[in-house]
Amino acid sequence: MNTKSNSSRPHIAVLGRRNVGKSLLVDSLLGQNGTAGSQSTETIKGRKQQVFELSPYGLVVIVDTAGIDEEGELGKNKISETIKILSSSDFALVVVDARETLQSKEFELLAYLDKLQINYIVAVNKIEFGVNPELLDELRELRITHYEVSCKENAGIEELKRKITRSLSYDNQKPILEDIVSPGDVVLMMIPSDTNVPKGKLILSQVQMIREALDENVTVIICKEKELNTTLNNLKSYPDLIIVDSHAFLFTVANVPDKVRLTTFAILLARHKGDLPIFINGLRKIDALQNGDKILITEGCLHRKEDQITEIRIPKWLKYHTKKNLHIDVTQDVEFPGNLLDYKLIIHCNGCMLTHRAMQTKINEARLLNIPIVNYGVFISYMHGAIPRALFPFKDALAEWEKN
Repeated sequence: MNTKSNSSRPHIAVLGRRNVGKSLLVDSLLGQNGTAGSQSTETIKGRKQQVFELSPYGLVVIVDTAGIDEEGELGKNKISETIKILSSSDFALVVVDARETLQSKEFELLAYLDKLQINYIVAVNKIEFGVNPELLDELRELRITHYEVSCKENAGIEELKRKITRSLSYDNQKPILEDIVSPGDVVLMMIPSDTNVPKGKLILSQVQMIREALDENVTVIICKEKELNTTLNNLKSYPDLIIVDSHAFLFTVANVPDKVRLTTFAILLARHKGDLPIFINGLRKIDALQNGDKILITEGCLHRKEDQITEIRIPKWLKYHTKKNLHIDVTQDVEFPGNLLDYKLIIHCNGCMLTHRAMQTKINEARLLNIPIVNYGVFISYMHGAIPRALFPFKDALAEWEKN
């Protein structure tokens, strides 16, 4: 199986207590009694996930999980893994026993789903034994969509599939530029000098921005930092949007009127790859840090061997800005460390090599534990005085900042 391609497919987590029929429901959805389409199976870190064709949507990944009521130390580890699966899922299917009422663990699970804003429906399984009316009353009171199914008798499975198909989002990744520009706009990109980029080349994100702008019938003007004033003087009017590197922001602000929309490459990419309002919310924690607080700076892109930004500059900026004696840990891993609750703030890399889902997984884990999170790009833009001016093109992020 090509796991890389699977990361871009919608993930459906099947959740519930032990013995409610989760695995049987997965088998029923996959049609393993003879109606299956193309499918494949793999086990990653103990989690069983299978790819199958959910018509008419297309290929999706369905992930079976351990019972949310597992006990003991092994059970605790399994539940922790289930939470990670939940955080990275696009949709959840909660399985309950038709004969019983909702238990405390199920109420906790539903609260997690609401907090992470993950779409879900409840499958009331084992209806061949009858359905407890108190259970239906509880679901109605909570306004939860549910479907009654019987894996044993293969009843309600096709309708459940249709509901899942209608509930899946086709794409929740924000564009880079297309929703903040209009046909006929002029966008000026001030490309920074970068000795790491080969001569005659642009980095991928810059190419993507140019491509999106051209697709929206936008005129793109590119200049170097030293050419900003000359470029502006050659234009009849100011551009509709100027995009600059964070370190050049204050220089640019001094040369353009307040009415001109201005932002940074880093903020555009933070919105595209992650969740800009959540990152802006994370900034408010910086000025509240106290002596002895633990900060996690984490690099999720494993290809980077040595990075002055991660190891030196961000810790230096953080200590200089807060004037506090902070305990800063730096890690490089695709997953957060197990002691995440020890930290008062997470500063995550920009995720240049991560999928949108992988980055969203990290954000969701932090939200689940109420730990503020910000990425390198937003943090660095803040340190260089780009916020709030650079947020003006983004109403949701600006509104989050104004809460401060």
